[in-house]
Order: sequence, then structure tokens, then C-alpha cells
Amino acid sequence: MTSVSLEKMWEAYIESKNPALKEKLILYYAPIVKYVAGRMMIHVGQHVELDDLMGYGIFGLLDAIDKFDNAKGVKFETYASFRIRGAIIDHIRKMDWVPRTLRQKNKQMEQVYISLEDELGRPPSDEELSEKLDMSLEETKDLIKKSSVLSLVSLDDYMEQNYESSFAPLVASRSDSPEEQAERQERKQMLAEAISDLTEKEKLVITLYYFEDLTLKEISSIMKVSESRVSQIHTKAISRLQGKLGRYKNLLFA
Repeated sequence: MTSVSLEKMWEAYIESKNPALKEKLILYYAPIVKYVAGRMMIHVGQHVELDDLMGYGIFGLLDAIDKFDNAKGVKFETYASFRIRGAIIDHIRKMDWVPRTLRQKNKQMEQVYISLEDELGRPPSDEELSEKLDMSLEETKDLIKKSSVLSLVSLDDYMEQNYESSFAPLVASRSDSPEEQAERQERKQMLAEAISDLTEKEKLVITLYYFEDLTLKEISSIMKVSESRVSQIHTKAISRLQGKLGRYKNLLFA
């Protein structure tokens, strides 16, 4: 489909809300759902299937098509990605995988991890972490795995329930003040410094996922390790970065 014909289809749908045109738009933009779901698998791949995430995400695509306003000057793909991600997070929240005590345990683990890293001069092993946490090795590994889900669903600090607050900055950033631009540059520098302290495998996962925008499956193929191993490396990297970045940890989910 050419850009001209796609634009005409959008104009016709916005004017008529014709179901047949909406179905064509859904089919055309369906690959976005697969892409977003594939990236989010790095957080929940040990708990849910890709097809399920895509099923949740399609509701976000439907919502995006209904509410898209091309007058705002933002590409539909960008807007739809936020809506799809939001719909998936909504469904994950409803599954109630995260008990109330997990947030406290996860915060404790982050603090212990950073403390041990400073003490040892290197990232601690799971065994060292479990000993410091006074947990069994199995309990510690289970906490690490569950913390991956927590890192995805604990977004209330910077994402409202309707996800508009994460979309709005894309528009507002065009007219940022010099102070805001300086602060954003400072945040980027902090993130770069925190990433430099990661292990080589952690750096690679973070780079491929957040900077190259690859999916869990693609990263697994590049690193020649299982998808579950990639998820584990990602979770540990995120725990370390969250501890170092503090209030700027929302950078990890941009």
C-alpha cells in the first residue's frame, strides 16, 4: 500500500467510521502488535505466551485507530505503540502476578545487590546474593524472575492509567526550554554512566533491547543463548540500574 492510498484510507475512515475500512487498517498495522509484544516478552516470557500478549495488544491497536488524531502531527505507529503497550500492561496488572510483599522484597534486593557490588568490586553471584538476603538460592532466583514482571508493571510513577502521560512528552519535547533540554541531557549522561558499570553481557542485552529495539527472540539469536537466559540477564541489569538511577529509573522503560 502506498503512502498516498494509506492517507486516503485514513481520511475516509475518520470521516465515515466504516467498519470495512477499520478492518483494513487493523490488518495493515497488525505487525506493530507483534513487534511490541515481542519486545515485552523480555519481561514476562516465563509467564505468558507471545500469542497471548498479541491478543492483549490488539485491543490497544483498536483503541488507537478509534482515537488517533492526525492533527497532532505524530505518526500513527508511534501513538499505536503506546496504546498497544498500555493494553498489554493493563491485562498483566489484572492477572495480579505481583503480591504486595514483592515490591518490598525487590527494593531490598536492589539495595543488597548494589551494596555487594561495591563491597566485592564486581557483580555478586546468585549464591552471594541469596546469602546476603538470607534466602535459599531457589527463593532468590524466583525473586529475580518475578522482579522482571514487576519492572514492567510498576510504571505508575511516570505513566498514568490511560498512558497519555507517556505519549504527551513526544509532542511537548519539540518546544522544551533550555533548562529541560539540559536536564534531559543530564539524565542521558547518568544512564550512560550506569550502563558502563554493567557486565559485558548485561551491556549487550541493554544495548540490543533499548537502543537497537530488538525483540527477545532476536536478542536470543544474536547472543546464542536461550530466551529465558536473556530475560534473566535483563532482569539483573535492570535491578542494578534501578539502584543506581533512583528517581530517573523511568529511563529504563522509555
